[in-house]
Amino acid sequence: MSETVISTNELHIRGLGKRYASTQAEGGELQVLQDIDLHVPAGRFVSIVGASGCGKSTLLRLVLGLDDQYEGRIELDGQAIAGTGPERGIVFQDHRLFPWLNVEQNIAVGLRNAALTPAEKRERVAEHVALVGLQGFEHSWPHQISGGMAQRVAIARGLVNRPRVLLLDEPFGALDALTRARLQNELQRIWQAERITMLLVTHDVEEAVFLADQVVVMQPHPGRIRRIVDVDLPHPRHRSDPRFIALRDDVLSDFLEPGALPMEAPPVPVGPGGWRLAW
Repeated sequence: MSETVISTNELHIRGLGKRYASTQAEGGELQVLQDIDLHVPAGRFVSIVGASGCGKSTLLRLVLGLDDQYEGRIELDGQAIAGTGPERGIVFQDHRLFPWLNVEQNIAVGLRNAALTPAEKRERVAEHVALVGLQGFEHSWPHQISGGMAQRVAIARGLVNRPRVLLLDEPFGALDALTRARLQNELQRIWQAERITMLLVTHDVEEAVFLADQVVVMQPHPGRIRRIVDVDLPHPRHRSDPRFIALRDDVLSDFLEPGALPMEAPPVPVGPGGWRLAW
């Protein structure tokens, strides 16, 4: 009898390093990431915080599979990641909705290559419209909805293919404070409902502590992990909880106290043809 293989959403990053060519760096290369070791158990929510230029977004790009030129290994369920794949979804700071598609059509883009019948796709889209609370706006165009609603569409699009890992790159960074707080609550609710593995990059320490099981604090020049803080607080969380405030202030101390991590960005590497590279 053949043995049943059970897949998980466990993510392992081992000895990860990334360099960019740079005329401004000694030796012609800029080390952006160095010796990143991170284990994200299945179904966990992990936030990554750090100063500008510490390689947070570069790390997410590598996990997504947009760049295969790096040192070390990235594994999902014990298998090395090679290129992009439907098992990894992403939500960016800019919702990147197609203006010529309505809400449900934008969400359906995430199912473009899914092996589902048209009826199954419609059912899946409707399920995720409800998940993000957009019933009644299925036929609205991107210009007719608010920025917060557009980010809900982006989250639904990232989840509709039922990825094993959802990557979030500053998903609420462009929103006003009130909308941001509401969507943090929504994301917490969605994660509890879906229980998939989530990896969030943010510069907002309070957001990181509010959402995550663990907060990874990175330091720059080159980007590496300074420490990992466990957030052992029940959900739903409350920002006025003294335990929450203590954890938030503990993480903030890495950036605010004398001798804290530098906040300035390092020199921007220059690629072929003079293009400046961002991470």
